[in-house]
Amino acid sequence: MRVATVPVRTPRQQRSGRADLIIRIDGRRPPSAEAVADVAAVCDAAEDHDAYGRVIIHVTGTPGQAWRSEFTVTMIGKWERILRRLERLPATTVAVASGDCGGLALDALLATDYRIADPAVRLLIPARTGATWLSLALYRLTTQAGVAAVRRAVLLGRPIDAEEAVMHHLIDEVTEDAAGALSAMPQASGPELAIRRRLMLDTNGRRSGRSELDAARQLMSDLHGARPAMRLLGIGACGTLG
Repeated sequence: MRVATVPVRTPRQQRSGRADLIIRIDGRRPPSAEAVADVAAVCDAAEDHDAYGRVIIHVTGTPGQAWRSEFTVTMIGKWERILRRLERLPATTVAVASGDCGGLALDALLATDYRIADPAVRLLIPARTGATWLSLALYRLTTQAGVAAVRRAVLLGRPIDAEEAVMHHLIDEVTEDAAGALSAMPQASGPELAIRRRLMLDTNGRRSGRSELDAARQLMSDLHGARPAMRLLGIGACGTLG
């Protein structure tokens, strides 16, 4: 996962003097201090909204067979906190998805404002016997698309293909020309954008009867304090999946 230090400007951005910040997130990797630091670096730069335009997040990949052994409760908490910071940036966040997307890739995609995907994209919830992917991806999926739309993906591990993802508003645009789609997008940034996004998310949370912060607190509480729930999720007493 790396941040582009010299992003390419579109003609419109050349006139405004703002460039996109670009980061690539590999869904094959577990949450880690490096992943958190990379997203934090993007957030730090994006908050200087006089210098940068959009945040472009390229996402692809799904966790491998050994993902259970690479989890810690502490790192999951840090990863979720940085995703919530990403959701509050004063810049438009855009995901560009390719191939199979799960794990960190799906987490990041669901936290963005606009999602572009290639026709072969599939959204997957990592599922193994005796364990569950411990992030708010399930919460975001159900609040954004509805329980009925994602029930088979969440409970049975069925992939959500590009057509279905667009139908349920998890993906905004499917194209083989992501660069062209990015160039054609309207530009928006500044504190007003962050305020509008926050109001939208807060309103959605009130309608569902539960905010994202409440969901995060409940998840962390369950992981730290409810040993039966931890055993159900395949987590050891030390907070490590194994």
